Amino acid sequence: GVGKTTLLKCFMGLLPLSSGSISLEGEEIESLSAESRAPLGVGYVPQGRDIFPMLTVEENLRLGLPIRKDKAKEIPEKVYELFPVLRDMKYRLGGDLSGGQQQQLAIGRALVIEPKVLILDEPNEGIQPNIVKQIGDVILKLNREEHLTVILVEQKLGFARRVGQEFRLMGRGKVVASDQMENLNDELIKQHLAV
Repeated sequence: GVGKTTLLKCFMGLLPLSSGSISLEGEEIESLSAESRAPLGVGYVPQGRDIFPMLTVEENLRLGLPIRKDKAKEIPEKVYELFPVLRDMKYRLGGDLSGGQQQQLAIGRALVIEPKVLILDEPNEGIQPNIVKQIGDVILKLNREEHLTVILVEQKLGFARRVGQEFRLMGRGKVVASDQMENLNDELIKQHLAV
């Protein structure tokens, strides 16, 4: 309730800004529609996943193909390498997958467009621990090996510490603390995160 998801929706153009600006690679994008932002390289995985339950896994993944700059007709092999379960289940309906499999599908769908920025809104919500670890491994691989910028909203502090390089703590719609992840100390946690 501090504005994390609202901030991400503003970044995606799903909600209007009340102040400030949003830029991507030095270009201000706040005046662009939501559908104009994905082709610029913004991949978004909303809280709750929002996959299409009556489409197959493959059909869900194919939705991103028309956005790609190279106009590829096939799902990038990288998506199946990162999430092998998606290849195994590509003809199953999205709604028949477990919560963890649906989350992998949602991330895979965002990766199909080959984003420059991947936005993940609480990707571990309601997910079993082994899938949480796998998602963390994928985030680290994408960031470290492919230099993909990942913006992660996460309530699980251990996970955020594992995959994050920088942090921003929010309170009442404003950033109240920010720094390198190694500087997220007990004092800041007690001041801003303790319940």
